Amino acid sequence: MTEHATAPQPEIPKAYDPASIEHKWYPFWESNGYFQPQGDGEPYSIVIPPPNVTGYLHMGHALQHAIMDTLTRWRRMQGRRALWLPGTDHAGIATQMVVERQLAEQGTSRTDLGREAFEKKVWEWKEHSGGTIQKQMRLEGISVDWTRERFTLDAGLSAAVREVFVRLHEQGLIYRGAYMVNWSPKLQTAVSDLEVEMKEVKGKLYHITYRIVGSEETVTVATTRPETMLGDTALAVNPDDERYLHLHGKTAILPIVGREIPIIADGLLVQMGFGTGVVKVTPAHDLNDFETGKRHNLDSVTVIGKDGRMTAEAGEGFAGLDRFKAREKVVQTLEELGVLAKVEDYTHNVGHCQRSGVPIEPLVSDQWFLDVKDMAAKAIAAVKNGQTRFVPNSWEKVYFDWMENIRPWCISRQLWWGHRIPAWHTADGRFVVARDEADARTRLDIADNVELTQDPDVLDTWFSSALWAFSTFNWTGDAEQDAANEDLKLYTPTSVLVTGFDIIFFWVARMMMMSLHFTNDVPFRTVFITGLVRDAQGQKMSKTKGNVIDPLEVFNKYGTDAVRYSLLSAVTGGNDIKLQETKMESARNFANKIWNATRFVLMNLGDGATGQSDAPAQLQDRWIVSRLNRVAGEVNEAFENYRFHDAALGLYKFFWNDFCDWYIELAKPLVTAPEATPEVIAARTRIADILEQSMRLLHPLMPFITEELWQRVRETQHSASGTQPASVCIAEFPTGNAALIDETAETEMETVIGVITRARNIRSEMIIPNATALDLHIAAAGRSAEVLREQEAAIKRLARIENVVFHDTLPELGFSAKALVGDVRVAIPLEGIIDRDKERARLEKEIAKREKDLGIVTTVLNRPGFAENAAPEIVAEKQEQLATLETQLATLRETIAAL
Repeated sequence: MTEHATAPQPEIPKAYDPASIEHKWYPFWESNGYFQPQGDGEPYSIVIPPPNVTGYLHMGHALQHAIMDTLTRWRRMQGRRALWLPGTDHAGIATQMVVERQLAEQGTSRTDLGREAFEKKVWEWKEHSGGTIQKQMRLEGISVDWTRERFTLDAGLSAAVREVFVRLHEQGLIYRGAYMVNWSPKLQTAVSDLEVEMKEVKGKLYHITYRIVGSEETVTVATTRPETMLGDTALAVNPDDERYLHLHGKTAILPIVGREIPIIADGLLVQMGFGTGVVKVTPAHDLNDFETGKRHNLDSVTVIGKDGRMTAEAGEGFAGLDRFKAREKVVQTLEELGVLAKVEDYTHNVGHCQRSGVPIEPLVSDQWFLDVKDMAAKAIAAVKNGQTRFVPNSWEKVYFDWMENIRPWCISRQLWWGHRIPAWHTADGRFVVARDEADARTRLDIADNVELTQDPDVLDTWFSSALWAFSTFNWTGDAEQDAANEDLKLYTPTSVLVTGFDIIFFWVARMMMMSLHFTNDVPFRTVFITGLVRDAQGQKMSKTKGNVIDPLEVFNKYGTDAVRYSLLSAVTGGNDIKLQETKMESARNFANKIWNATRFVLMNLGDGATGQSDAPAQLQDRWIVSRLNRVAGEVNEAFENYRFHDAALGLYKFFWNDFCDWYIELAKPLVTAPEATPEVIAARTRIADILEQSMRLLHPLMPFITEELWQRVRETQHSASGTQPASVCIAEFPTGNAALIDETAETEMETVIGVITRARNIRSEMIIPNATALDLHIAAAGRSAEVLREQEAAIKRLARIENVVFHDTLPELGFSAKALVGDVRVAIPLEGIIDRDKERARLEKEIAKREKDLGIVTTVLNRPGFAENAAPEIVAEKQEQLATLETQLATLRETIAAL
């Protein structure tokens, strides 16, 4: 790995100031090329889910980026050729809307400018204002290789998009045709099914009477959209419905319009047990009616236009009206004609454009479609046979359900910003799909002076995103060039995709289909699905609720490392995360602990701080080495299986509890000794080594503070360890040496820690002042007795005990507090120190209070249906309360029993 010299560090400041170190280290990492793939190890690659070029960092980004950065830094430190490739998405609709709003403020519009000038404006906006999110991503500390940054509209990706489109068209999978689409009158474009959000709307159900031609008989039809009846071209009944057998082949009069329309029998459209059994058929404005119209060769009358207004075919008095105003007028007219049987309140789901919030209008339109049925079958098989796995695997069912019911993908959009469809039209109505205009002329066999017009539509943004996993590695589609492409060979398929469940259909499924079709392999080996980041109450964040948490604000408030750690420690499977600032405060406290512990060690290392020594390792030394290697192994295994909570919690417990609370305290007499004896040098060497390895273990989660402190610890180790890498981000990640795991040392230290802890608890639980002298009586046998005698000085110092008295069995000590630690019995005489009766009464009162609280929580958890129906985070919170109360009660009962 590349090594670069770093300047000596000044004395470590007393207070930890995140901002001062965060601004320092990112330029160092980036300028030295540490984020570029290093060495010749096994490749490891991730492509970033490209944020919109218009975007700003949100907590979902912060979570997913922290996960991807942790994985990338860990693999890089393992010696893998790690590449995390960054980039942004051109975000067709979103970007066009931003620039159109700016133009509106200037009193102009895109149509005033014309297409070419408008596209130029968008590119200018992108160059000057579109880099915000990249700057914000650097503040996160993410270790992406910026030298490989891609943009979905850059030249290479645009070429790949054209190549893919042309090939799919040549294969008969892309076609152009009139079909029912989801039309957004606000955005003036078709949108995909996935971009339609169903919203519950309180509307009306209108019952309209149609008269049968040649008789006085009428039938009643119910609709929520009476304005569409102006475009009815049939009524339909179920062929098996005996009530209407006599109407087969007859006709009815369309109210208001007076048009005679057929009555058709169709079992696919009409369910006998639903409503009156008669439905209106409007092929131009409903998908099911559109399909029915094709089956029965019905006319299609478009009465609502792309602008959301009624067309001339709606008839005099309605043409030009807004669709919702037309509804009011149709209802009024039906009432006047006496054919409105009744109106009732009706709550139903209505499709809305996800981007604009306006109700979708189903319209028949000439669009470009991609037939993905066969591609989906291959993508399903790839997950079923294990080529790609989902973590958690419960998301596989969601993936399968959608893929097995997939429909043709409408890939064209009526926008100006995006990948323009590579098709050219002649004046006489012919068109050709080609890689460029010259290719089009060749395919059409026409001269340069014959007018050709490129198709005005652009591709759905998700089309180019579907190619992201291979197009970003310079895929061309040319077999010879791609075979010589080292990046394609090394880094595809990528190792893992980290993304949210909300884009499994938009993106994950489509990448699977495209990669399998064009590279004959999956785009990634693993898909790690994250949950949503919610507010502290478990509510989804939204601007309307005012509960959005800005990552940059909490970075500034708590430090980036603390926010990263709090997010990673909350990742449990694909569950949603309740973002609590108390957790960020705890993580900030953890960072402070890391800082202060390192400062203590560095301040006590002295000049000849570390070096070789023949002094034998003591129990606490063998114990901490064992714990370090055990935890290192567990952390590697946790990262391997995407258990970020386990990794974060394991490192927290090791550093705070094992290293700070116990090892530093146990080693303190030697580490702080005034003379550098062999024992002192050995103690300082060991504590510096444990600290240095701890920084490496913590680095993937908390990169800034660990780099700062590792650099300082490293300076003390030159004489002992020789040359080291110039950054912790390229130092070796501890693997955990099983040979150094000492079960005996861990068991013996557990006994020592247990005795000290129990003595401390007796003092604190019985509210005995620290200044009050206490004696500790210990009854132990065998190795336990030997260990405790060897650690007597540590026990007295850390438990604040005046005298330790050892026994084979505990004698009668009168009024005293007793406890059992494994096979060791301990007792502290309390006669004359506390009032037995008052203490018992106090403890019983505390126990009663906890039991009451426990009963309330237990009742909630045992309530029928609570675990199944309550939000997962609420259930988890109640379970955590239960566990805390049970622990507190056990301690209190143990204490009262000790009296």
